[in-house]
Amino acid sequence: MSQFIAPEELMTPKTPAILLRARERSAQRLMMAYAIAGLFFMVLPGTFLGVWNLLSISAHQGAAIPRAWIQAHGYAQIFGWIGTFIMGIGFYSIPKMTGRKANTAAWGWTAWWFWTAGALLRWGSGVYQWHWRTLLPLSAAFELVAFAIFFVTVKHHPAPARNSSHSGLPVWIVSVFIGTAGFATGLLMNLGGTIYVSLEGNNPAFPASFDSRFLALLAYGFIVPTIWGFSARWLPVFLGLEPVTERNLKLALLLIAVGVILAQFGLFHLAPWFVAVAAVLSIAAFHLFKPAERAAKTAGVHRSFPAFVRVAYVWLLIAAALGICAAYLDHANGWIGASRHALTVGFISTMVFAIGQRVLPAFAGMRVLYSPRLMLTCLLLLNLGCALRVSSEVLAYEGYWAPAWNALPWSAICELSAVTVFATNLLLTFKQPPAHELKPANAA
Repeated sequence: MSQFIAPEELMTPKTPAILLRARERSAQRLMMAYAIAGLFFMVLPGTFLGVWNLLSISAHQGAAIPRAWIQAHGYAQIFGWIGTFIMGIGFYSIPKMTGRKANTAAWGWTAWWFWTAGALLRWGSGVYQWHWRTLLPLSAAFELVAFAIFFVTVKHHPAPARNSSHSGLPVWIVSVFIGTAGFATGLLMNLGGTIYVSLEGNNPAFPASFDSRFLALLAYGFIVPTIWGFSARWLPVFLGLEPVTERNLKLALLLIAVGVILAQFGLFHLAPWFVAVAAVLSIAAFHLFKPAERAAKTAGVHRSFPAFVRVAYVWLLIAAALGICAAYLDHANGWIGASRHALTVGFISTMVFAIGQRVLPAFAGMRVLYSPRLMLTCLLLLNLGCALRVSSEVLAYEGYWAPAWNALPWSAICELSAVTVFATNLLLTFKQPPAHELKPANAA
C-alpha cells in the first residue's frame, strides 16, 4: 500500500519507454480486475444478500433466517469487497516502488485467483451449505495463500525516504502496517474458526462469542487502521488540511489496539471506551473540522467530496458511541447491530465511496470519473439508508417502538440503490478510455 508514483518517475536511461508503458498497462489491468471483483462481492454476495436477510427479518419482526446467511453477507462485504480493494491498490503500487516489476503482475494474478476463489467458496458454503465441512476451511486456506503472496510481494517494497529531522516511518505507513497485521491475524483466526466449525459444528456459522471477537478484530484491527493510514496520506492533499498530528494518530492506534485486545478477552464493557477515545483522537489528528489551509482538490469529482469525508468520520463517532451503549443496554442485538452498521456503512462505505471515486480512476490509467452527479447520488442514498437503518434498528430490535420495523426495508432499498449506482459509475469509468486518449469534444 504505497503512495502513488507517476510512471514517468520510473524512467531511466536503461529502461525503454515502450517497456514502461507495457508495465503500467499491466498494472492497471490487474488493479481493475481487483476492483471489478470487489464490486461484484459488494453488490451481489454482499449487499443483495444483506437486503434479502433484512427483508426477511423485518417481515417476521425478528430473526427468521440462518445465522450462516448473516455471516456470509458480512464476510462478503469485509473480505470480498474491502479486502479485494485493498489488495488491488497494493499490487498496483508495487511495480512503481520495487525493481522486481516483471514478476509482480504474475504474482498479483495468482493471488487474485486464490482470493476470489476463496471468497466465492466461503459465500457459497455459507449460503448453500453444499459440502461445507470441506469447502469452508478450503476457502479460508485459499485466502490465506492469496494474502501470503501479497505480503511476500509487499515486503520487498522499500520504505520511502524520511526527512532527516525525523526518525522512523511516517505515521500513515505505520497505520497501514498495523492494518495489514490485523488483516493477517483475521485470516488466521478465520482459518482456525472454519476448521473448528467443520469438525464440531452443526452448520457453517461461527459461534456467537467467537463471531463477536472476530468482527471486533476485523473492524478495528484491520479496516479502521487501514483507512486511517490512507486518510493520513491523502486527506491533507485532497482536502487542503493541516499536516497530520502524528502524536495524536499514534496514540489513537495504540488505544484502538488495546480495545481490540480487550475484545478478544471478552471484555466488551471496556473495549468500546478505548475505541471511542481513539476515534476522537483520529479526528483531532486529521484536523477534519478545522478550517482548511488550502482549497480542496475536487477536479473530476463532485464538489461535495470533502463534506462526505467529514460525514464519514461523524459516523465513526456515532458507531463508537453506540458501541458504548451496546455494552450496557443491548438485549436483542439492536444496539450492537446499529453500532456495526454505523461503522461498516456509515464510516467505511462512505469513505470508500468518496475516496474510491477520487483515486481509482487515476489508478486505472488516469481516467476521469464517469459522472460526478452519480457520485453525489450514491453518497446521498448510502447515508440516507444508513441513517434509517441505525435509528430504526435500535427502536425495532430492542422493542422500543414496533413501527420502526417498517422503516428497515426502506433502509435496505436505499443502500442497495447506493451500491448499485457506485458500481455502475466505476464500471463506466473503467470502460471509457484514459483522459489523454479522449478527443477534445468528448472531454468537454
